Amino acid sequence: MSEHYPLPEAFVRRMQEQLGPDAAAYFAAMEEPWHRGLRLNPRKPLPETHPLRADLLEPVPWHEGGWYLSNESLLGAHPLHEAGAYYIQEPSAMTAVRVLSPVPGERVLDLCAAPGGKSTQIAGLLDGKGLLVCNEPVPSRAKILSRNIERMGVPNALVVSADPDQLCKRWQCCFDAILVDAPCSGEGMFRRHPETRQEWNEQSPLGCSQRQTRILNAAVQMLRPGGRLVYSTCTLNLEENEHVIAQLLAEHPELESAAFQLPIGVGRNMDAPQGMLHLYPHQFKGEGHFVALIRKVSSADRDSTDFLPAHQQLAVADKTMLAAYRTFCKHFSDGLPEANAQFGDMLISSPDLPPLKGLKVLRAGIQLGNMKGKVFVPDHALAMALPAGGPFPAQPADEGQAAAYQRGETLPAPDGFTGYCLVTLDGLTLGFGKASDGQIKNHYPKGLRRS
Repeated sequence: MSEHYPLPEAFVRRMQEQLGPDAAAYFAAMEEPWHRGLRLNPRKPLPETHPLRADLLEPVPWHEGGWYLSNESLLGAHPLHEAGAYYIQEPSAMTAVRVLSPVPGERVLDLCAAPGGKSTQIAGLLDGKGLLVCNEPVPSRAKILSRNIERMGVPNALVVSADPDQLCKRWQCCFDAILVDAPCSGEGMFRRHPETRQEWNEQSPLGCSQRQTRILNAAVQMLRPGGRLVYSTCTLNLEENEHVIAQLLAEHPELESAAFQLPIGVGRNMDAPQGMLHLYPHQFKGEGHFVALIRKVSSADRDSTDFLPAHQQLAVADKTMLAAYRTFCKHFSDGLPEANAQFGDMLISSPDLPPLKGLKVLRAGIQLGNMKGKVFVPDHALAMALPAGGPFPAQPADEGQAAAYQRGETLPAPDGFTGYCLVTLDGLTLGFGKASDGQIKNHYPKGLRRS
């Protein structure tokens, strides 16, 4: 593969100068296979005895629930992938959230969030408490992000699509923690995606660094005093990494770098005493990455922005739909979320939100459902957000039936089984069905169905 896509000569010279005696080990590692990874979803626990675990080779040391994945694995095509049981993610991409270390109850912003790997990792650590704001400026990528937030069952996320310069004007000093996984020249992906070597040129780092600096300057305005910011890239050069951080600290006296450690094996850590860490593929089991940790010790910004109830930011729930939802809930045991706002034609359950006027919003909290005629119909997002063993009756399927369900087919229903149910595979929810006359009518969204 590398014969078809040789490393650019200018890149080779740069790395020889940057790594010195370590350069030979780096270039040797670039000829080795890259490491695949997978992150289990703590909200949808995969049984310890599940046969899919045979594809999981060993734990990723810097994230609980992260695993190295067999190169031959086909887990991306398994029905449980669409059920949100796991997210396939390259192992080094899990490092930034480990350094950010969000805790339940915090308000966290992922500023460059698509396709959603790091956002859903943050969501797992927040455990449904607090607020996760996921932003992606590119509309088409924002849709993919929103879909992954739904698939992984995140109940407390806001998904928006805006330029960071728009957001910082509205969200002064809002967040306890911010992740800036910045667009970059992608040198760290040269092993995983050798074709990207053709797109790189010697001017790429400088152009990227200017955009990264602009994004970071916006992020700083949205970070509360005492809050922390993690900047990460999947590139290796100094211009996009150390130089960007040095400029940020020079321009913002309210910031300081913060030391951290990253565990990379049993009894082994990589230390970042200056708050910055290069991850090279010859030093650990992952692709090239850079992570920096910054703290905001004071603030020159104006007072922090207020968060308000969702109905004040979006819309008050339609009374007829709200009454229909409450009637719908009476047919099931306790455990369904309380509706508190409306987004478009959807009834939602959402945490308090920052100001949203003028912003493109794709998702807020849990979409509960909407009206079809005079009847309330639950949304797929509600099924995905519910924990296993939720208030709806479950209809277990085998793997073949699960695949048929995700193609949009009906399933057989037991005698006397009627009404809404959750179609499940190995205890994990695939989506809604509605049973009548010996069949389970398929409610899996048409846009998600497999051919």
